[in-house]
Amino acid sequence: MEWLRANRLGAYSSSTAMGCNTRRYHGLLVAATHPPAGRVVALATVMEQLVLAGQPYDLATNEFPGTFSPNGWGYLTKFRDGPAVAFVYTVQDTTLTKRVLLSEDANAVLIRYELTGPVERLVLRPFTPLRDFHALRHVGEPHQMTLQAGAHQVIVTDAYQTELAMCLQSPQACFHADPQWWYRLLYRVDLARGQDALEDLYSPGRFVWEPGRRRSCTLIASLGEPTAMPYHTALARVRRRQAELLKGFRNRPRPVRRLTAATDAYLVRRKTKSTPEGASILAGFPWFGDWGRDTFIALPGLLLCTRRFELARRVFQTYADALDEGMIPNRFDDYAGPAHYNSVDASLWFVIAADRYLRATGDEAFWQDVLRPACETILSRYAAGTRFGIRADADGLLLAGSRETQLTWMDAKLGEKVITGRWGKAVEVNALWYAAHCFLADRLRPDDPAGADRYRAMAQRIGGSFVRTFWNENFAWLNDVVNDEGVDASLRPNQIFAVSLPFSPLSPEQQAAVVQAVQENLLTPRGLRTLSPRDRRYRSRYGGSRESRERAYHQGTVWAWLIGAFIEAYLKVENAARNPAAIAQAKVWLSGFDEHLDEAGLGQISEIFDGGEPHAPHGCFAQAWSVAEVLRAKQLVAQLEARDAS
Repeated sequence: MEWLRANRLGAYSSSTAMGCNTRRYHGLLVAATHPPAGRVVALATVMEQLVLAGQPYDLATNEFPGTFSPNGWGYLTKFRDGPAVAFVYTVQDTTLTKRVLLSEDANAVLIRYELTGPVERLVLRPFTPLRDFHALRHVGEPHQMTLQAGAHQVIVTDAYQTELAMCLQSPQACFHADPQWWYRLLYRVDLARGQDALEDLYSPGRFVWEPGRRRSCTLIASLGEPTAMPYHTALARVRRRQAELLKGFRNRPRPVRRLTAATDAYLVRRKTKSTPEGASILAGFPWFGDWGRDTFIALPGLLLCTRRFELARRVFQTYADALDEGMIPNRFDDYAGPAHYNSVDASLWFVIAADRYLRATGDEAFWQDVLRPACETILSRYAAGTRFGIRADADGLLLAGSRETQLTWMDAKLGEKVITGRWGKAVEVNALWYAAHCFLADRLRPDDPAGADRYRAMAQRIGGSFVRTFWNENFAWLNDVVNDEGVDASLRPNQIFAVSLPFSPLSPEQQAAVVQAVQENLLTPRGLRTLSPRDRRYRSRYGGSRESRERAYHQGTVWAWLIGAFIEAYLKVENAARNPAAIAQAKVWLSGFDEHLDEAGLGQISEIFDGGEPHAPHGCFAQAWSVAEVLRAKQLVAQLEARDAS
């Protein structure tokens, strides 16, 4: 099990419940040097040693090839996943509680140590990689690690002038410079993923605390300028924010409260050309930044279900400011470089999220000032033509890409080889295209009837072409892609959006057939498979080398976020407002995620799962759209249940 704490800068703290790092991405402080990007593992771990009556006891746990050393897990008696993550160690009659608290608004972590029982001293040895969180540190490479030591503090600097300041707040503490390299620490998750999994870690020395009558001290590590915020002040701020988020959910089931709390990890600040108070949504932990597609699929669940409308407006503004040639960024750069515009559907998800926002808020002023100009620009530029051959074809349907591109969400690629080629007319892209025109037609009707008529006429044209192009009478489901090479009738989950979106071009009978095909072939307790098990290309397991993982990524692997669209489509075709049995069935399907909250990322939902049983989790252990869509689906069911009860 892995735990996660994140802040609005994009910094995070994460490791395992055992306290042993199993990924290169784990660290007590993974800081954002260019918020929310440019993340570096600043403080990987701290090794604690208790000295009782002259006898040392090592409490830390590290893995090396073939062994663990030290074996501190043997003294670990409790782990608590609270506002501050807590580890409780017991040695004879002495208990040490270690609490890890990430600062809300600084690249800083506060590690609180509390003692009961007899103690001679506590020795703390920090390890400071100061490296890109995608990379690993090796002693033979240029590093030039230097330190400046004080009485109870130290500043570690690397060759690129990245500085980590550490201070042990206690008059009984002192720092002893004792630079060491520890070799070949093993990260077992990286090893299982076919990656380099061995790292050499640098430690500048050790802090020594002789507590006397004082029974607590705090180690603060911060990137750049030292941070001196008292632990209890920082903890109170975190608790206030959590209480504010959850105050409207006190009477909801515990899994819903946990999912609501989980939403907060993904929200970050991002400066834009119009405001320093912009906001964005990180796609997932531990390695994703903010992606446009993920952002607007996740926004309804993360921000509308939790009624954080002001934050939603800031996210929309961030991407509206970045709109270019009718496209929002597929992703912002990990290192604060130019944004990347290589997605056909991200901009259309922006339009759908705008529709959902307006349904939730009725915010006419924001519609007129920000959303309407952006939505109209997107549709007009897409129709006329923009990057990557994105344009409306003669039949009104949207064309995009070539054999060499991967513009839809199924974007796996090995070198120059696209794994899931979906260029041409993709089914979910054109379902979004149709729904976006219907939305504009309805929204413009009161003050621009001529414009509304144009969008309505275009929607009717798209809808007719959609049915002729994608409805497959032989299989009673929708074709996945149509292009110059022919028709790809693979049974994939992409077709579910032609039912779940607020506007559908399909007849009620066709909608029901699509839901039935998806339910019978793709539905699992963890989401929808990306390909039918009956397909010869189907892969039931995700794992191994990068090539193996990429080939399975969208060829059978289960994606949790797809459950939101499936539940919405199922409730629609079953007329759930008048069908209690359908509501009960949807609750059963969603309950499969409740136990998963304690399976991988604590309180979170993973990115992907094996297509075959037992559907083991993989990928990011905390994924924004997974959390968001499960929460949104649970809210849809709860609203229908409440309506039925009344």
